[in-house]
Amino acid sequence: MSWQRGTGAGFLTLLTLTSAVLLPQKPLVDSPGKQSVSWDGVTPLPLVVWHGLGDNYEADGLRSLGDLANSTNPGTYTYYVRLVENASSDRTATFLGNVTEQVAKVCHDLATHHILSKAPAINAVGLSQGGQFLRAYIERCNDPPVHTLVTFGSQHNGISEFQNCADDNWVCKSWDGYLKSNTWSNFVQSRLVPAQYFRDPEDLDGYLESSNFLADINNEREEKNKTYAANLKRLRKFVMFMFGEDTTVVPKESAWFAEYNKTSEEVTPLKDRRMYTEDWLGLKWLDEQKRLEFRVADGGHMAISDGLWEDVLKRYLSAEATRDGSA
Repeated sequence: MSWQRGTGAGFLTLLTLTSAVLLPQKPLVDSPGKQSVSWDGVTPLPLVVWHGLGDNYEADGLRSLGDLANSTNPGTYTYYVRLVENASSDRTATFLGNVTEQVAKVCHDLATHHILSKAPAINAVGLSQGGQFLRAYIERCNDPPVHTLVTFGSQHNGISEFQNCADDNWVCKSWDGYLKSNTWSNFVQSRLVPAQYFRDPEDLDGYLESSNFLADINNEREEKNKTYAANLKRLRKFVMFMFGEDTTVVPKESAWFAEYNKTSEEVTPLKDRRMYTEDWLGLKWLDEQKRLEFRVADGGHMAISDGLWEDVLKRYLSAEATRDGSA
């Protein structure tokens, strides 16, 4: 099976892109009023999955990920992030909504979940835009804390182009004009999800002034939020997959926080950017601790095979990986 459901492939060909045991050397400190269950070293940590644009939390393809997780790592409890309990509305919320409010809702949902709230930590997999949203969860709340974050084809450094809507995508077509002509308006930045991680390197002033989401979680404004870096440093592993033949996300290198110049088509790797050298997000520190991994997946956007899933599950998300420190 190669999974390409939603997430920019079907529902929205629309745009270029369409949720410890932190096993620290010391036990995690519980939040006031919350009692965590100590980890037994045998049962895999709970897995939280945040789907991408055009998908919904009940999608068969997404559920197959949880089935594979449990068959590969028996005992895995998988939670699928949902913004609305109705699957159709959850799908719509991947395109229409205020991302800041959506992340806040997920923070509340996970912190009050009857299983996740008691876990010593969770693992998280972000599919496409779900990757940067899960990173925002870590930066802004991280309760329960994330041990390992794996992202697939995510737009960590934003998108620089919007694609045309698919013929059958009425939601996209209804808002396409606003999305492309009023990107920096308060109306669009508070309502259209893809606009909130749009980043044009040739209009950084507009981006820094008006971005509702990405400029903040990337700590690109003059005043840095030290909590964001501190929380990301709690990760034991941050694994970023870029799809080698990705034409949905522009630029595809955004999956690795790279900068892209549309005019020269020059790509500036993360390690050559001030974001890394000045360590705005703690990525340099994670890299130095060998906790940051850059991986390439064959194929187009979200072309994830069962073999790749199984490798990720065993290598990063298993109890063994958590226990021996490889993840």
